[in-house]
Amino acid sequence: MHSMLKKLSGGDRRSIGRSNEIVAEVLARPVRFRHVFAGLASDDPVVRMRAADVMEKITVRRPELLQPFKKKLLAVAGSTDQQEVRWHAALMIPRLKLTARERAVAADIFFDYLRDRSSIVKTWAMQGLVDLACGDTSLQAKILPLIEELTEIGTPAMRARGRKILQHLNRRRAKA
Repeated sequence: MHSMLKKLSGGDRRSIGRSNEIVAEVLARPVRFRHVFAGLASDDPVVRMRAADVMEKITVRRPELLQPFKKKLLAVAGSTDQQEVRWHAALMIPRLKLTARERAVAADIFFDYLRDRSSIVKTWAMQGLVDLACGDTSLQAKILPLIEELTEIGTPAMRARGRKILQHLNRRRAKA
């Protein structure tokens, strides 16, 4: 196990451990991003969760670091049942440059996430679908009624996120 991943181990899934330290290390030396990505394949669920957290935080500022791992991330996102990896994937995948086919695969993954037991996974899947649909009018037409429905019937977190999403979309439409 790489020393960076060792720093992500220990404790339980209720804490981020030394994740922010690793974020700073990778932002200073981006070549190390691959070591963090390797953490998604760890046998340790704590390492997987923290690796996903670190990747998500890094790619807010440096989304291009994720691009070489696009196919692997889509594969992990589509096969994992770990809620923390799922909700971070829902935030990261829309940051990728995707082909139409890959966008469809990502949308299918997010539609699957909407059936997850975790409210957080479902909530971030809503946001991921909206972010994925930017610039894709066909996908926008499919998800807008869904977002409206989930804003009415979802968990409290889904309803709150849905209201924010719909407000943002309405402001964008008003400007157009």
